Amino acid sequence: MNYQYYIADVFTHEVFNGAQIAVFPNADGLGEDRMRKIANELNLWETVFVFHPGGDLRKLRMFSPKAEVDFAGHPIVAAAHVLGLCGDILLDEAITPVVFEQNTGPIEVNITSENGKPTFVQFTNKVSSIVDRFAPSDEEMAAFLSIQQSDLDHIRYSARLVACGVPYLIVPVWKYETVRKARFDYSAWSRSVAPQTAAQEILLFAPKTPYPDSDFNLRLLGPHIGHDDDPPVGAAVPAFASYLCSFEHTRKGTHTFALDRGDAHSRRSVLNIEMDHKGKAQLTLRVGGSAVIFAQGTVFLPD
Repeated sequence: MNYQYYIADVFTHEVFNGAQIAVFPNADGLGEDRMRKIANELNLWETVFVFHPGGDLRKLRMFSPKAEVDFAGHPIVAAAHVLGLCGDILLDEAITPVVFEQNTGPIEVNITSENGKPTFVQFTNKVSSIVDRFAPSDEEMAAFLSIQQSDLDHIRYSARLVACGVPYLIVPVWKYETVRKARFDYSAWSRSVAPQTAAQEILLFAPKTPYPDSDFNLRLLGPHIGHDDDPPVGAAVPAFASYLCSFEHTRKGTHTFALDRGDAHSRRSVLNIEMDHKGKAQLTLRVGGSAVIFAQGTVFLPD
């Protein structure tokens, strides 16, 4: 059997930026074992397989090189862009609504297009969170992030533990440059109280960036992330939005802002966020971004 696939750079307008996601627009007939092996062979951030169980329903199954992923935002944007581009989804209106089924349930998606080509994808996600104000000491955080204590922000924001399924230790700093230069120190982490929390990843952020199209710069660090890696932050967006809503100065209402990850030298991504802050347990998020096709090819599998 032969299976066509595309590689899309997601949350960017330019190739060689964003996160690389592989999309198999017609994966009908592929079993779980082969999907795992294909994802491992391609060795990209995530690989998404699209199935057509009937009617207009499209089911997405997503795999990292190591395991299946129940929910992820990058594959939604990548799949919508690819399916619109190859004609699986007809884009005969300015905005085309579709529904994707993931392991966690249905996801509402809007595809914006021009001349029948996708230009922007936005999906809606409803999340519930747990916010804990416990955090390691400034001395400990500065040590395992390899920054100065004076770099930490304690005026507008503060470090908090936030879980939307996956827990993150979210740490604010004053400057964009601090986010970029931070390096995870495993030895300092091991000596701190941080391993006693459920969080295994740190979401470091600054409220200013040098780019006019973003309001926050985010970066993930932790014991399971490479020393110089700057992985995609899409999975952490629900926790970050819930974090922002946990502060009294975040007014109730709809907020629109943009997050970026990386920089001009490290596959910069831009995620456009709308959140409906109503002060309730459940938060509605709309996450949007663009994608570009980097490559396409064929996987040859023995019968």
